[in-house]
This record gives sequence, C-alpha cells and structure tokens, in this order.
Amino acid sequence: MLGVVLGVLMVVSASLTACAGPYQYDEGTGLHDVTAAEAAGSWENAEGTRMVLRKDGTALLEKLDGQDFDFEDGWRLSGTGTWQLDDDEGGQVVRLALTTRTRVERRLPAAAGAGSPAPEPPSTYSWSFYADRDQHDGLVLFFMYGDPDMGNMYVMTRETGSQPFVG
Repeated sequence: MLGVVLGVLMVVSASLTACAGPYQYDEGTGLHDVTAAEAAGSWENAEGTRMVLRKDGTALLEKLDGQDFDFEDGWRLSGTGTWQLDDDEGGQVVRLALTTRTRVERRLPAAAGAGSPAPEPPSTYSWSFYADRDQHDGLVLFFMYGDPDMGNMYVMTRETGSQPFVG
C-alpha cells in the first residue's frame, strides 16, 4: 500500500513540475541591463514577422500574431503604434501597442474550430515582450503564446544586418 501511495505522489509531483516550465517567466527573466537604445531597431522572427522600434517611441509592425491564447485566433496584425521599455521587479519588458491597424492576415489553416467563424481581429492590441539574452549576450524579445502549459515562445531576434540605434 505504501508503494502505491508513493507512486501516486511521484506521478502528481512530476505532473506539477512538468507544468512549471512556462511559468518561470510569469515574473520576468530577471534581466535589468537593457537600455531603450539597445531595444530600438529592427526585429524579425522565423514566421515573417517584422517590427521596428524607433528611438522616438513609435513602432512599425508587420504580421505580428496574438499573445497568449489570442494566438489561437489565427490573425496577424500590421500597422503602427508605440513602444516603451519598462523595468519591472522581475525583469525588463518591451510594451508594444498597436494604435493604427493597416492590415490583417490569417495564418493557414484557420485556427477556429470546424464550422465556427474566426473571431474578428482587434483594431488595437498590446503585447508585452520579455527581454532576455541569447548565448552570445545579444538581446532577444519574446512572449508566450497558446496554451501556457505548452511553453511556446514567440521569439524576435535582431533583424539580419540590423544594429541597435546609437545615441
């Protein structure tokens, strides 16, 4: 009987530990050395998303997917907006706000369930990108998307050939 109880406790413990992965970012990455000048510049990801964070606090974005569960709706937004670098207790976050939507695209296949229409994409939207460092000490920006238990990270890296704005 003791063996069964210990076995059940091990399975429950392993299950809870497995879910802890994505939640490690709930409070941030612990990074506090990023400057706004370093965050400014052109960013991209493997899915064709681009964003330009200008040093005056304005932003251009192209094909940016929704954060968290909004990703499941399948829309990709393009337009203009604003950004700022915040230094929260748990680490730094780039807050990006789409204020003028210029285009909407959809990932294929549509994420909506069979027979149900896809939700209307928002006309404005806000993202919070965690700031972190890669293995070469370069800045990366990311947010979590989809089911939090899956730990999916939407990672933006410096656009090829792009350097942070200086000055």
